[in-house]
Amino acid sequence: MAVSRDEEEQLVRNAQHNPEEFGKLYDRYVDQMYRYIYSRVHSHEVAEDITSDVFFKALRAIGRYKSTGSPFSAWLYQISSNAITDYYRSHHVMTPIDDAIAIRDPSRPVSDEVTSREEARRIWGYIDTLPQQQRTALTLKLGEDLKLSQIGEIMGKSEGAVKLLIHRGMTTLKGMLQSHAEEGSPS
Repeated sequence: MAVSRDEEEQLVRNAQHNPEEFGKLYDRYVDQMYRYIYSRVHSHEVAEDITSDVFFKALRAIGRYKSTGSPFSAWLYQISSNAITDYYRSHHVMTPIDDAIAIRDPSRPVSDEVTSREEARRIWGYIDTLPQQQRTALTLKLGEDLKLSQIGEIMGKSEGAVKLLIHRGMTTLKGMLQSHAEEGSPS
């Protein structure tokens, strides 16, 4: 259900005056936020919990929301990003054994599949340490596969600024991976 910017702003105003109207915003964005959160935590249960928390926080704060010219989803992405960071800070994340042995490609050896998943988790862990703007831009690009223009709209930035954030994030990420590889190589 595509909603114009004007219609979206009206939905927000309605929710600010009547909390029961917030359900329309929830219906519009819950799947999008869940996908984003799941792409970061890789657990349906945790993603559901965080998504619920994000919308609860948004409902509580909707009265203070001020339009910045960016879509309402930009505000939700920011709340989501903060909630994901809080989750990783407060939980020692253990990988369920089911995730480690669930194999999508039966032609690949189990050890290769597990190594790939561990590598992906390590890379996302590094992304989580990047400055907020770089982390958000990279997550929207890599996790959501959004176009630069879409990321710019969500973040309230130009495409050029988004490109720069992604470039800086990738450069830092490559340095972290190189440093990790050097630490793991025999002297």
